[in-house]
Amino acid sequence: MSCGSRKTISFGKPFRTYKLPASAASPEAHHAYFSVPETPKLPQRIPYQSWDSHMHVVDPARYPLSAKALYTPHPHSLADAEAFEATLGISNVVLVQPSIYGFDNSCLLDALRELGPHRGRGVVVIDPDNIDPRELAQWHALGVRGVRVNLKSVGSTLSGEELKATLLRHADVIRPFGWAIQVYMPLNSLPDIEECIPQLGVKFVVDHFGTPDLSSVAGRSTFNPYDIPGFGSLVRLLRAGQTYVKISGPYRFSTDPEMKDVRILLRELLSVARNRVVYATDWPHTRFEDTDIRPFTELCLQLCGDDKDLVDRLFRRNAEELWDIQR
Repeated sequence: MSCGSRKTISFGKPFRTYKLPASAASPEAHHAYFSVPETPKLPQRIPYQSWDSHMHVVDPARYPLSAKALYTPHPHSLADAEAFEATLGISNVVLVQPSIYGFDNSCLLDALRELGPHRGRGVVVIDPDNIDPRELAQWHALGVRGVRVNLKSVGSTLSGEELKATLLRHADVIRPFGWAIQVYMPLNSLPDIEECIPQLGVKFVVDHFGTPDLSSVAGRSTFNPYDIPGFGSLVRLLRAGQTYVKISGPYRFSTDPEMKDVRILLRELLSVARNRVVYATDWPHTRFEDTDIRPFTELCLQLCGDDKDLVDRLFRRNAEELWDIQR
């Protein structure tokens, strides 16, 4: 580089410049300034090609709700979803079938057609005793990569043996396609089926941290997460390599506005199972529609610290492995 040329150096962070008051400036200084780094906005800190592994699109007017639906949501279109994801810098999404549509996956599948399999994946709800494998093959081409067993949203309770039987029936249907079974159930029920999970022969996904019962640790600034019923089972399954957990929906089980309890759970999960955690927003936060997901996302990034590999795994690579994303 010649003496007269100038090289531009980028530090990767925007800086805010302040001028010192006259009283603080030294007589020798012609220009007394100091620079303080600003925290970059979320789209600048979330890895390129990241995935939101759990969100919904709903349109009650165009796609009638199930007769068993327990609530009627406001419409949330794919365009609304894409506008929301842009605020986080996320362009790839996993559409999850909400309970309000029962076995009718039409709304999800139409949105998936519009997205295309390069940017979208889907998790559907099926009756494993009444499904045509040819239909599953068509859905696979659209980007479907999982089925959901949802007990929490519909208030369903199954015994351990009943749940095992349900999971095995689903696994038998989806195993040829390499799909995952995703469960939304209380964490304290996980020990009842822990021994069954390795027998499924498919990937297993736990929604929303497993929705743990935090009543025994409510109000405590610190606690041992292994004291929470089912947490030990979750960790053992994660370490075994077949199970993933979605880091999502903390408002569905925690009432702490400062997320102290969520922080303890998240820190432990990131520590013991960095290759099996996937980030998700749970947008549009049904029944919690006014939720601002940014503080939770900031917490995720904060607990990853300077470990760029962990950030990349949480927001991108683990999702790519789970949802069969080929780049």
